[in-house]
Amino acid sequence: MSGSDATGAPRETAGARSDVTGAREAELVRELTARLGLPGLVDVHTHFMPKNVLDKVWAYFDAVGPMTGQPWPITYREEEDRRVELLRGFGVLAFTSMLYPHKPGMGAWLNGWAADFAARTPDCLHTATLFPEPEAAAYVRRALDDGARVFKVHLQVGGFDPTDPLLDEVWGLLAESGTPVVIHCGSGPAPGAFTGPGPVGAVLARHPRLRLVVAHMGMPEYEDFLGLAERYEGVRLDTTMAFTDFSERLAPFPRDALKRLADLRDRVLLGSDFPNIPYPYVHQLHALERLGLGDDWLRAVLHDNGAALFHVKP
Repeated sequence: MSGSDATGAPRETAGARSDVTGAREAELVRELTARLGLPGLVDVHTHFMPKNVLDKVWAYFDAVGPMTGQPWPITYREEEDRRVELLRGFGVLAFTSMLYPHKPGMGAWLNGWAADFAARTPDCLHTATLFPEPEAAAYVRRALDDGARVFKVHLQVGGFDPTDPLLDEVWGLLAESGTPVVIHCGSGPAPGAFTGPGPVGAVLARHPRLRLVVAHMGMPEYEDFLGLAERYEGVRLDTTMAFTDFSERLAPFPRDALKRLADLRDRVLLGSDFPNIPYPYVHQLHALERLGLGDDWLRAVLHDNGAALFHVKP
């Protein structure tokens, strides 16, 4: 390692990161969880989806360099079975199959794929998704009846307004059932027509009991989304890509907001964006550790909060 971040903690260089890929990485992850006395990790933001869809997602990241100004190589460009095996090797007790439509007519199909994936992958939390379309309420209700435990919504990729009247019944169903919704609503890596705290804040004002998990800590509007979490009891934040060297170059987390982050300890969840990350999985964990918020905070984020929310047992 060389250099340091704004907190004075050592910052990992690309060369240092290359040393933790391969077999050594799982060992490093398990060393951290063992030191903290944890049975493993609960990662609420991992991606599994139909191959043809994932191929398009990877093609997007392959071309995203001009958007972010830096390359975005996929570290875990592996077959599906191998990706599951890697997460299990890291000691991840529960993970998700975050998937999302970018146009009408995809939601129900993706939900069918995700239900099948969860049935054959018992450590995957049964994930579902949605899009503003006349059929949305019906297929969301069907997914809930079929056992969906978490939903994924991507306002940037979907390009839709979360206050669309076609979603009002959907938000009501999800609020009433208490089902968590991981929602990409921040404006990173590039703003969309309906990203930022305003649109999702309007949804929460109408459905204050929604359990929204703000992906990427709301990057780059971190403080605005911290405010929503402070205002609404059901709002949580996931750590996906936040605090890593990659994201700190693009959208650094304001260090004067760390006290607010510490105070929200019980509502911050581990997310990684595996496999679509441009660095080793363990780097996300080290980035959280070097914030210096203490082992109790780390235990809550890496395991306890997700385990409580999704009733995950070792």
